[in-house]
Order: sequence, then C-alpha cells, then structure tokens
Amino acid sequence: MKINKKGNQCQCEICVLDDSVSDIIYDINGVCNYCKFHQKMRNYYPNGPKGRREIIKLVSKIKKSKKKEYDCIVGVSGGVDSTYTLYMAKKLGLRPLAVHIDNGWNSELSVRNIELITKSLDVDLHTIVLDWNSFRDLQVSFLKASVPDGEIPSDIALQAGLFDIAIKEKVKYIIFGYNFRDQGISPITWTYMDGKYINSVHNDFSSSKLLNYPNLTIEKLVYSTVFKGIRAVSLLEYIDYDTKKVKKFLIRKLGWKPYGGKHFESTYTKFFQGVILPQKFNIDKRKIYLSTQIRENRLSRKEAINLLEKVPPYPKNNIDLDQNYVLKKLNLSPSEFDKIMKLPIKSFKDYDTYLDVIHLLRYPVKIACDLNILPVKFYEKYVKGMI
Repeated sequence: MKINKKGNQCQCEICVLDDSVSDIIYDINGVCNYCKFHQKMRNYYPNGPKGRREIIKLVSKIKKSKKKEYDCIVGVSGGVDSTYTLYMAKKLGLRPLAVHIDNGWNSELSVRNIELITKSLDVDLHTIVLDWNSFRDLQVSFLKASVPDGEIPSDIALQAGLFDIAIKEKVKYIIFGYNFRDQGISPITWTYMDGKYINSVHNDFSSSKLLNYPNLTIEKLVYSTVFKGIRAVSLLEYIDYDTKKVKKFLIRKLGWKPYGGKHFESTYTKFFQGVILPQKFNIDKRKIYLSTQIRENRLSRKEAINLLEKVPPYPKNNIDLDQNYVLKKLNLSPSEFDKIMKLPIKSFKDYDTYLDVIHLLRYPVKIACDLNILPVKFYEKYVKGMI
C-alpha cells in the first residue's frame, strides 16, 4: 500500500488529513475515505449549469409560500458563508428572515457585519438571546467533560432555534450557509452533534437547570421535519464557491469585513479551535479546510503542508490576552483551566447520545436522506461511521 509518512503518522496521498483522524481509512493507493466522500458529494451536489438548474428548482419550491411574510429562514453569524447565503437568497428573489443566535461571544465585528448586511439587503433580523449564565455553565461542562466537541452547544442551539422560528413563522425552508467545497466534512471523532449528548454532559457536570436553551432533541427533529415538513437546504452546495473570491466580493459590494480565520467571528470559537483543540486533542481543524482546497484545486498539497508547518493555528502574541478574556467570561481561574487541559481525553462515546437509536433506525434514516429530509452527509457520518 502506498502511503505518505509524516513522522510516525500516515498521511493521505491527496490531502493533508492523517492519523490524527482516528477513523481515517486509506485505500491501496493511499487515498483517504474523506477524499472519496468529497467526490460523492460532488456528484450529489453538482455545480456549473447542472447546479444552476438545481438552484432554480429549489428556489421555485421555496417561492410557493406566497401568502406568508417570509418564505425562508436564513441563519446568520456575520461570517462570510452566512452573509453570502443571505445575499444569494435576496438576489434570487426570496423573502428571507435572518435569524441570529446571540450566545454572548460575538465579536464587535460580527455584530457590525450582521447589522450591515441585514440593513443593506432590507432583511428583517430576529435575534435569539441565550441565557448567558446557563449557556456559560453548559460550555464549562463540555470543557470538564474533556471532549473535543466544546463548540456544539452553539451549533445545536442555532439549528434548534432555526426550527423553532420556522415553526412559529410557518416557514417550510431553512437555508444554511454550509458548503462542502469549502468547509469539507468534519470527522465524527472531531465533532459529534447530538441533543441527548448536550443533556448528558450538562447533567454530569452541572447542578443547575439549562435555561432558555433551544436543544435539538430527536423528538424536535422528527416533529420539525416529518410532521411540519421543514427542510434544511443550502444554496452554496450548488455553486463553485471560493471563499477568497466571495470575501473580496462582499467587501466591495457590501462593506463586509473579514475576521482573519475560518469561523473566527466568535471569540470562543477562535480560542477553542486555535488553542484548546491543537494543544489538548492534537486536532488542527485547518487540515479539514486545507484538504478541501486541495481537492478543489485551489491549493497545492505542498502549499497546504507548508502552511500547517510554518503558520501556527493561533497567533502567539494574542494567546495570553485572549485566554485571559475567555477565562474571565467563563469564570475560570488559570489553575482551573490548567486542570481541565490536563484531564484525560474522552469522546462522545463516554456519554449518552442518540447514536444507538440512529443505528437502529439506519434504514429509515437512509430513506430520509434520500428524500432530502435529512442531509445526505448525515447518513454517511452518523450511520456508516464515516464513510
């Protein structure tokens, strides 16, 4: 078998994913399963002329809700992907309601970008404000749980909150700013999302109630998608999406301002991805994004390796300042944080999740993915266990 060697680790022949991804599998030519799944996604979500036809069909379905004030919900964070998604929705003649989750970690720049884009596009904005003390307690619980999934409390709250607003407004479509051609697929061992997982970790490490938190339970997911017929879709999947070009366009067209890193519109995300994940879990999420750029021929493998080796995941001159800010907001002392960083590493498998139920319902889940009730990647990641 032909496999690249990077120190004591094997590395994919095409991308920069390596054995730090515990569920990576190499074929006889040294190509990883994530590269193969990327090709599957290309076939499932075509771009070019076929992609434009798919967008036209999707937009036509969304526009059928003529009697309602809004025909779709768009989650916005102030980042490049959600900003461009909202711009596309308006450009295509949709009537979106922008929804933002305020979890207490927004940078001033992200708030500015959200206000700017919604006013410029004349889009109503609904902000769901989480109870800060309760949400902070949940984030600290995930740190104490010693798992690499410390960001999912925000992600779950966003998804559940969007379903809640869609039900309230009687809207059938939620448009996410996700696109595999730029963001790639996060390994299940790096990011596992599950409403039962949220409750399990919170119950194990907190004695307080989880207040004003829109959790995505399996009951809510079934009720929203099956009984209410709500579909979560992405316009960006069907276009030749290039973040660098999109950033330049948004800066020129709308006055949008960049953050300096993928998903760095949140101070906590910036610190968690740039410091906690690499230092404690040996996880560098840049490998996901860079590998995707390689597969899309926007970056050479040599350039990606050079970036990983020479550019740290977090600017060294900012670590102390940002760490002090994060710990102060979380009410953690430096010694408490040091203990957390030294805790034995665990995974979602050490807590209660819906994964057994998902595996039990593997065939209904497959049908749901085939019918676009659930994203196609859901079956690949959570049932097949990637990929």
